[in-house]
Amino acid sequence: MVRETVDALASGVRFGKFVSVGAVGAVFDMTTTTALIVGFGILGEYAKLVGAEVAIVVMFAINERWTFSELGASGPLPTLSRFVRSNLVRSGGLAVQFLIVRGLRQLDLSVVVFGFDLWQLIPIPIAIAGSMFLNYVAESLLTWRVTQS
Repeated sequence: MVRETVDALASGVRFGKFVSVGAVGAVFDMTTTTALIVGFGILGEYAKLVGAEVAIVVMFAINERWTFSELGASGPLPTLSRFVRSNLVRSGGLAVQFLIVRGLRQLDLSVVVFGFDLWQLIPIPIAIAGSMFLNYVAESLLTWRVTQS
């Protein structure tokens, strides 16, 4: 059982799909977060929370239909159950992202380009990358319950 689970997690194809979906999620995350910071003046940490939730919803939908499409029962209730588990699982990754953004904002740095301090945005992709592996393992095991290749 343990060997089968490790083999399933080590699937290059599945991990590649997950990372690809993560890239799409990152675009939604960064776009939403940036719009909230630049357009509405929302503090970075809080904008990041909203951006991350938008990305979580988008990534769940794509992962459900593509990355893990062969796993889990079909129908509205099982799908809703996976969606709720995915949100709970990703809250751990979101906590990691929040702490990274918060920690990097504590560094008194500034990268001003055309009058805008890019340092408000630079921590966002760093935070996303920091939580990617955690999310892959947790989503595989807890949301879609991968146990075999």
